[in-house]
Amino acid sequence: MYAVIETGGKQYRVKEGDTLRVERLPGEPGEILELDRVLLVRDGDDIKVGNPVLSGVRVSAKVLAQDKGRKILVFKYKPKKNYRKRYGHRQPYTEIQIQKIEV
Repeated sequence: MYAVIETGGKQYRVKEGDTLRVERLPGEPGEILELDRVLLVRDGDDIKVGNPVLSGVRVSAKVLAQDKGRKILVFKYKPKKNYRKRYGHRQPYTEIQIQKIEV
């Protein structure tokens, strides 16, 4: 059984036991989240597709960590004008583990 969920403007194919990093979600480590934006569920040969989401289907996920990704450096400059700007960015994320898919 697997499901396609939407969170943070992105879609993920998940099954029970999967661990993934998603855009920052509210919640402390150890807390259980209910993800209700489920777009598709497949159980054996039975496929249910939402329009755009399925009603009554939820995915339970446990928050493992709230953290930031690795730093990327952004460097802007204009040639021949002595303009240079450098700064870094660390994208926040939430690491979750899928506990149960409830149909």
